[in-house]
Amino acid sequence: MKQSGSFAPNHLPRIRLTSVVSHLSGTRSKIVVCRNLGPDVMPLIEDRHELELVIWPEDRTCDRKWLLDNIPGATGVIVMLTDKVDSELLDKAGPSLRVVSTMSVGYDHIDLKEAAKRGLKIGYTPDVLTDAVADLTVMLVLMAGRNGGIAYSLAQSGGWPNFSWSPFGLCGPQLSTTVLSPTRKVGFIGFGRISQATLSRLVPFGITHCLYSSNPSAPPNLQRDAELQKKHNLKAVSKVDLDELARESDVLIVLAPGGPGTYHVVNEDLLRKMKKTSVLVNASRGTLVDSDALAKALREGWIWGAGLDVVEGEPDVPKDHPLVREPKCVIVPHIASATLETRRHMATYAAQNLITAILGGVMPAQVDLRALA
Repeated sequence: MKQSGSFAPNHLPRIRLTSVVSHLSGTRSKIVVCRNLGPDVMPLIEDRHELELVIWPEDRTCDRKWLLDNIPGATGVIVMLTDKVDSELLDKAGPSLRVVSTMSVGYDHIDLKEAAKRGLKIGYTPDVLTDAVADLTVMLVLMAGRNGGIAYSLAQSGGWPNFSWSPFGLCGPQLSTTVLSPTRKVGFIGFGRISQATLSRLVPFGITHCLYSSNPSAPPNLQRDAELQKKHNLKAVSKVDLDELARESDVLIVLAPGGPGTYHVVNEDLLRKMKKTSVLVNASRGTLVDSDALAKALREGWIWGAGLDVVEGEPDVPKDHPLVREPKCVIVPHIASATLETRRHMATYAAQNLITAILGGVMPAQVDLRALA
């Protein structure tokens, strides 16, 4: 569907591109683009006559064989999260490849060690999806707590006419504070920009305490925490260990990076320590939550509900997946950044990263590979 209007990210750095000798001599750089970036962004690269574009022609995930067949001789490639950049692809590309630009904040799909070994530049799109992810996180909190999945299915399946109302039917824990329940504690695993943006959205519901767990080797940022406490008029903003976080949080939100250090940080042991009326939300990486343990926790009533934007092994999440089968688990298919504004911004960022690197400039956002070289 064609979108009207244009998009110009005002706060991205203005780029002065400097041509290299090969461009002056008339040689065009081959660029492979794994997905059409839309009418607002594609002209940024289509109008660069020094670039020879090869674009995946379909509106679906780029076919692996097509990518392997077209990558040889490329100078740069724009990929999505679904495109695996590994030694097989890099070998096929050959020594001409200089730049990989991903339209994503995460880069788990890119073999960074291989990229560093080959001297590649890797571009990504940080700092552009904070608000979109925070918005969706709040939606998942509300949906999971208020039985949104069950209620939606009831209406969609035609079961509402036969539903027997009862005083406590379809009731769930209230996110906002009440006279009889004046305390609400929100907990975060990871406390970066998105967590803090999510906190600011939850404060009007009456959140009284903010707890978080982050890198255990890093000391708490007491000045920042005091400023957040004052800004939001909270009783406390505190860094705690995972045990306390699990015990005390009414809502526990996972917004931490992926990787070996956070793999299955939400496991059976942590889930057993949570309140029976608590809600778990994951909008970061599926690998942080043990799916089998969470399904068991929901099935046996250790926690109230869960809201997930990500699931380990996605997109291979069929209807018989243990979490899909749990009525109190609300799952959406990794759409946290899926706003028109954010996706245009990400696409623009990805294009600018590629163009700048190809033409000899400094990428607006480049992954630091120096420690891996």
